[in-house]
Amino acid sequence: MKAEKIRNLTGDELQHQERDLADQLFKLKFQMNMGQTESLKKIRGLRRDIARVQTIRREQELAAAKTAPGKTEKK
Repeated sequence: MKAEKIRNLTGDELQHQERDLADQLFKLKFQMNMGQTESLKKIRGLRRDIARVQTIRREQELAAAKTAPGKTEKK
């Protein structure tokens, strides 16, 4: 999945996408442990997609916090 496509999603869509990817990763890991598949490339790709989604969600959170007046970040 491309980062540009992910950046066009809303917060709820990003959360839903992350949940779907995590579910797919779980299923693939389960299949791999059962000996039904050996698709390491798919697992790596899913892990990277999850990381992309989480990174973009965090970027959006920081941008929203930066533009929101009166809110301060906790350290």
